[in-house]
Amino acid sequence: THGLERAGVNVVAGADIDPRCEVPYKANNDAGFYERDLAKVAQEEPKWVGSLYSDSTDVRVLAGGPPCQPYSNLNNGKDDHEHSGLITAFAEIVEEVRPDIVAMENVYGVRNDEEYERLLEIFTDAGYYVNDSQNRRVACLDYGIPQQRKRWITLASLEGPIELDSPSQTDVELEPNPTVEKFIDDLPNIEAGCQDEDDPLHAARDLNDTNLQRIEISEPGGDWTDWKEKGREDLVADCHKEDSGKSYKAPYSRIQGDRPGPTITTQFYNYGSGRFGHYDTDQNRALSIREGAILQTFPDDYRFLPGEEIDDVGFQRLGRWIGNAVPPKLAEVIGASILRHINGFRQMTVVDFTE
Repeated sequence: THGLERAGVNVVAGADIDPRCEVPYKANNDAGFYERDLAKVAQEEPKWVGSLYSDSTDVRVLAGGPPCQPYSNLNNGKDDHEHSGLITAFAEIVEEVRPDIVAMENVYGVRNDEEYERLLEIFTDAGYYVNDSQNRRVACLDYGIPQQRKRWITLASLEGPIELDSPSQTDVELEPNPTVEKFIDDLPNIEAGCQDEDDPLHAARDLNDTNLQRIEISEPGGDWTDWKEKGREDLVADCHKEDSGKSYKAPYSRIQGDRPGPTITTQFYNYGSGRFGHYDTDQNRALSIREGAILQTFPDDYRFLPGEEIDDVGFQRLGRWIGNAVPPKLAEVIGASILRHINGFRQMTVVDFTE
């Protein structure tokens, strides 16, 4: 929603199954928030979605980001994921409401899923023009987002052919050569287990003694194999001693500040979950909550929680919100693409079902 609004799109409502999303949603956006399980909405009351648009709306837009976990390579091929079926629910809502324009964001892996193929069939049968498959492939780095995040953006319109603006075509201001340090180098230094007194969200999770020793001898861009060369084989994790784990070099390593970062996942605040150690060797810690949000292109002052100390539950919740989010900069490009597409229309409202 925040990115769409920054592009100039009038978002009137957003929905999520997590009621705690209401606080940050309403604090940062001008849209109304609804706590809804969209799987139940699709089955029991899909017309409710249509009621959110006013009668005077010229162009109705529906934006959605069904949970990506069933289609992510991190799901390891599990077919019984709890979020399976929500792309179908989204498609059924589209089929019932028939908005003029639809935007859906998901992970790159969704493109080969049967549920996604069914969504495309529903769109085609309902008379929608859908952007070409090559246009759906998005490398976030190309849009000034400082991470190696790849996404699949599906746009559909009843009005005519539609496509996502290319980086050279968009009117959205993009950061050239987006590196990690360009985005977060100006934040105050903090230690593991501490938070900045002026920004409670600039907080880093504590490290146990073993992890503290690991990061203290790690260099940006290095990995756990370097510890053996430094005579600290005792720090090598059990998982890396197994043949199946030796190829996983990212956990317990530092980001390189002069390069784009890895994909910001829901566990970016956890040193052992990927290459999430801070690049500054004077800061022996994982990324802070604020740093992860900024690397996702949330504004520096985006409000997630009231000012308070973050406990373990808070880290998990904020990590999930930030890691699952559509990067606002990418959403802004999507919004600008929609506005360009409907260039001749004067009034537009949006219901945003982005996770």
